[in-house]
Amino acid sequence: MQYLRDLPDEETLLEEYFNPFADPPLLVNNHFHTPYSFSAFNNMTEIFNQANKEGIDALGINDFITMEGYDEFNRLAYEHKKFPLFNIEFMGLMKEEQKKGILINDPNNPGRVYFCGKGLSFPANLSEANREILESVIQNSLKQTEEMVVLLNKHLKKIKSPFSLDFKEIQAEYTRGLVRERHLAKALRIKITGHYKSAKGKETFLKKLYGGKNSTVDIDKPGDLDNELRSKLLKKGGVAFVEEDNDAFLSLTEIKEIILGAQGIPCYPVLLDDAAGNYTDFEKDFPELLKSLTKNRVFAVELIPGRNDFSIVKEFVSVFSEKGFIITFGTEHNTPDPAPLKVACRNNVPLDKDLIAVNYQSTCVIAAHQYFVAKGKPGYLTPEGFPRLEKQDDFIAIGNAVIRHFIKK
Repeated sequence: MQYLRDLPDEETLLEEYFNPFADPPLLVNNHFHTPYSFSAFNNMTEIFNQANKEGIDALGINDFITMEGYDEFNRLAYEHKKFPLFNIEFMGLMKEEQKKGILINDPNNPGRVYFCGKGLSFPANLSEANREILESVIQNSLKQTEEMVVLLNKHLKKIKSPFSLDFKEIQAEYTRGLVRERHLAKALRIKITGHYKSAKGKETFLKKLYGGKNSTVDIDKPGDLDNELRSKLLKKGGVAFVEEDNDAFLSLTEIKEIILGAQGIPCYPVLLDDAAGNYTDFEKDFPELLKSLTKNRVFAVELIPGRNDFSIVKEFVSVFSEKGFIITFGTEHNTPDPAPLKVACRNNVPLDKDLIAVNYQSTCVIAAHQYFVAKGKPGYLTPEGFPRLEKQDDFIAIGNAVIRHFIKK
């Protein structure tokens, strides 16, 4: 069902909730992955059960190159009274930056860019041309991971492993169709831990798997072992590494066209500082980053604060909120490790009231955008892709009313 389309008109909603700041801002997680790409959650219901326990009222699905989870997400959002935010994530290539060796928001690959769409229409509204482009991206991704399985099996045979991997089995048992590197690592880890019951047996096998080098992680922690398997076997230099075809990557312009065509809001996910305080070339100067994004008609940014220092998040938000940017937060949840859905900064430093307010007010803008688009009206962006900044306060007020009406018990 299209619950947003069936909500009351804006005048009725605003009569009900006329002041967006009368109550404390609601908690929001606007970026997490589900089993439709790769997730810490085994199923979609787990996400909503955890959100209920943690008091989160708005949730944003943000799967990689797929919208297949939207239907289930929408149904569960209505059942659990959590406002649904319909998002998507892409991986693209900025070729000029690649030539210059500039790191964007992938710390290891120059020119590689992760990019999101926020507040897409539901049901998904893609042109036939954009649907074909997206399907081509998915097929290229599947081809790459299938080739990785072939190489993994050659290596497993070489070391006389008692088991091998089956691509179709992985696809059927661990995915909703889209097979990523993380699925391969998970499947391999499950094979290893299922076959070798003792710590000694696992360690011995891993040493053979790694070409004589010992594992350096806690092998009883699934996330740690998965990451090590990916790093040693599937990444550059690994026995099952398959180079991605640069020609198969979408450009930033193509990604934005798909997002705008689906009536969403283009959004740059910021990497920011790592644990050692390092930044990528593209992000190290906040005013320059703002200038670059504005030039590319990108007026929304998103952070995963759990990987950033609290003071850096505060500084970044101050710079971008001054310019009217939409700024949202999430947690990703794209590893096997369980973690809270409630957003916090590195080392579990909680967000302060101002950051919570920024996240909620930006979410209100997206909620209003989804609401108007569902009603067949103009959303937050002009046809040219610019934000309606002069109406931002109106969008916050209407979005607040939309969210609170949707979630009321």
